[in-house]
Amino acid sequence: MIQFAVTTKDGEWTVFRDAKSVAHGMSRSEAVKLAEAFAYEAEARGEDVQLLIQDYTGELKARYSGG
Repeated sequence: MIQFAVTTKDGEWTVFRDAKSVAHGMSRSEAVKLAEAFAYEAEARGEDVQLLIQDYTGELKARYSGG
């Protein structure tokens, strides 16, 4: 399973793939769009995906694909 996450790090929104930063310094909406695009591409290749997105209050919401 591949994990993508959108969280704030040092005051910037950051996109992570399997706990490694892949993009940072963007707005939350840009980070969410990018993470969703990565997740969609992985799902299209048949991989299971976990997508974690932090909201403005710090709570993480998770979405899963596959079995």
